[in-house]
Amino acid sequence: MSLVIGILTFVLIITSLVLVFLVLMQRAKTDGGMGSAMGGGAMESTFGADTNNVLSGATIKGAIVFFVISFVLYLAHIYQSKHRDDGDNRLPTIVAPASTAPAAPMPAPKPATPAPVEPKKP
Repeated sequence: MSLVIGILTFVLIITSLVLVFLVLMQRAKTDGGMGSAMGGGAMESTFGADTNNVLSGATIKGAIVFFVISFVLYLAHIYQSKHRDDGDNRLPTIVAPASTAPAAPMPAPKPATPAPVEPKKP
């Protein structure tokens, strides 16, 4: 399931980049202003007179693909979180080796004896 989510995420990123470029390629609704002065007619001469119709259609189809993939990824993440194994989140258990005899108790530490103090010389 994780592989499918990874592939769909990659497709979603590519789709979003294509959508950005499609929107940026479209001409503004008004034909005057800076757009036509800076080469707005170049798009029409390159792709033909119906460029806006083609780009608008491609933008609509790209938006539909974007939303469908986003919704499928949402459902995939929900499915993955609900069907996750309970053992995925637990720490590993460590089993102590079985001993046949009880362990000997540790001896108590001896109290520290103070060091002898030398008398002061006058």
